[in-house]
Amino acid sequence: MFRIGILGAAGIAPRSIIEPVRRRDDIVVHAVASRRADAARNYADRHGIALAYDSYEKLLSDPGIDLVYNALPPAGHAEWSIAALKAGKHVLCEKPIAMNVAQARAMYATARESGRILMEAFHDRYHPVFQHLMALKKDGLLEGVRHVKAEFYVNIPFDEKSIRHDPTQGGGCMMDLGCYPLHWLRSFFASEPEILSASAKKTPLGVDESMTAELRFGSVAATLIADIARPPFEARLRVDTETGFIEIDNPVLPHKGHAIRHDLNGALKEFTLAGGTTYDYQLAAFLDAVKTGREPITGSEDSINNMIALERIYHAAGFSLPLSK
Repeated sequence: MFRIGILGAAGIAPRSIIEPVRRRDDIVVHAVASRRADAARNYADRHGIALAYDSYEKLLSDPGIDLVYNALPPAGHAEWSIAALKAGKHVLCEKPIAMNVAQARAMYATARESGRILMEAFHDRYHPVFQHLMALKKDGLLEGVRHVKAEFYVNIPFDEKSIRHDPTQGGGCMMDLGCYPLHWLRSFFASEPEILSASAKKTPLGVDESMTAELRFGSVAATLIADIARPPFEARLRVDTETGFIEIDNPVLPHKGHAIRHDLNGALKEFTLAGGTTYDYQLAAFLDAVKTGREPITGSEDSINNMIALERIYHAAGFSLPLSK
């Protein structure tokens, strides 16, 4: 029986880890930690978690915990994932993996040294909807790709007190939102992009509220659009080929409702796929990596390269930051 501890009394954790854990019989949520007064205890009582710690250090020193879910803001990903790995815990860390490439590299170096698994929480990558897209490509049904477009929009209006708009906590559109369509594109092409151009609309705090980027994977052009303050919620991935297209509505949370449309070689289809939540598949992949020691799909190479591409998009959009290779 695995025991997992949660770093941060986070709003995402009930659907991303607590509920998926309860649908299994080989893992239990053992503890939660928060630095806020009474937050961990209240959170534990609300979600039926046995232990509540008022510091991250106390949770990491608990010998009964095998796994850690790092649900902290991006500014806390590197420090506390590294601390968890050094404490002998396997870590599932929320996206984006870190604030920058240097941090991501340090995190995975620690994972290698400690012999522990570090996995980035791109949950959608493990769902049957995205697997269907990858199977079509593998089976040669998406030959002659001409263009790919990845879009993601949500409505989180500017609030200077929100971590999603706070540059010191890893706020901004690409960090919170655009990392998903970037990951869809990289996963589909199984290669790294050249950043042709990028433009952003900035908030009063200087983070990106929206981002549009033109990329190229080999000879194929791709467009990425993300906006953190444009209603309604909308996520879409479209692949145009010489013989038609495939379009996926809501690849990020397909269990909340999605549609897949094919028009390949004149055969038009529109359908959905059955399955559990993206978080159930993610947890299964994490536990499989822990049991076998095999690198997960969203492991070191994938995570570091996603951060490299993200940094380059920011640089192309005029943000001042060092570029990593």
